[in-house]
Amino acid sequence: MTGDRQQDSNTGAITSRRRVLAAAALAPMLTAAGPAAARALPTGMGGPGHGRLVKPVPTGLADWAGVARALGRTGNMLGGTTYHTAFPRRDLHVVSDGVVVTPGLALGTHVGFVRYADGSTMLMGDVVVTENELQWVTDAWQAHGIEQTALHKHLLAQTPDIWWTHVHAHGHDAVALARGLRAGFDRTGTPPALPPGRPVPVDLDIAGMEAVLGAKGSIEDGLYKIIFVRRETIADGHLILPPGLGSTSAFNFQPLRGGRAALSGDCVMLADEVPHVLKALRRGGIKLVELHNHHLAEDPRLFFTHFWAVGDGVELARAVRPAVDATNVVPSG
Repeated sequence: MTGDRQQDSNTGAITSRRRVLAAAALAPMLTAAGPAAARALPTGMGGPGHGRLVKPVPTGLADWAGVARALGRTGNMLGGTTYHTAFPRRDLHVVSDGVVVTPGLALGTHVGFVRYADGSTMLMGDVVVTENELQWVTDAWQAHGIEQTALHKHLLAQTPDIWWTHVHAHGHDAVALARGLRAGFDRTGTPPALPPGRPVPVDLDIAGMEAVLGAKGSIEDGLYKIIFVRRETIADGHLILPPGLGSTSAFNFQPLRGGRAALSGDCVMLADEVPHVLKALRRGGIKLVELHNHHLAEDPRLFFTHFWAVGDGVELARAVRPAVDATNVVPSG
């Protein structure tokens, strides 16, 4: 009995410590954020698995007109709840493993805004910055209440040195959040938006790749992409994430002629799935790049691994299929 009480005491201490850490992770948004963002944050925020969970609400493009003006470009709706805007780094000439990396493969900044039933808005994104830009953009975001939840790599041995940083903010003034985000972008070489171009043919055996992966993909900016989403409901703090926001497995294939491709992407995993996915990728000859988190207070806890490979498109699809099968995901859409 004494041992049981001691174990219960230890478990309670660990749980308490996790709550403190979760609160500490959110504290900078409440205290160090810019005045508008700090006042906008709602009270009574619960940690993972605690408190009142709040659902996203449907929105349309008209609801985000002010955000579009603040960001300086228009976006699009995903799933009826997420306002998405892309900022491809077409200004960068990046080479990794002898491959000239296109913006769509691994140089695409993406940000999403979601409105919630309590009237608040959450901002999440993954931003591409050069090593020279990183500290400057970080200072700008910190001055405007935009938090960073990850700093990592998507590519191995790339030139020039590129970093990817995840951003997060939450408040009742979506335009203020967008302005804070824009303050960081203005300290980078991110180029202005271009009008949509003509579709580019993709020299890959798409039918064969889809047959192997058991999912349909899409062609965007001359790349072939397949996305999977977690089956579970994911919450970030007290906010339920729309399916696919910050919790996807994405496989991006850049054609290299003759059916060959460069593969870059990431898998989303629960903790007990991580070793199985990493082993599956290595057995398939896929290079591991990064293992990290995208969030600070999500439930269930998620991990992400970025990977890289070059080879025949169908063979690459066959190599990553066991990693997909080791996770609790379904094809997007």
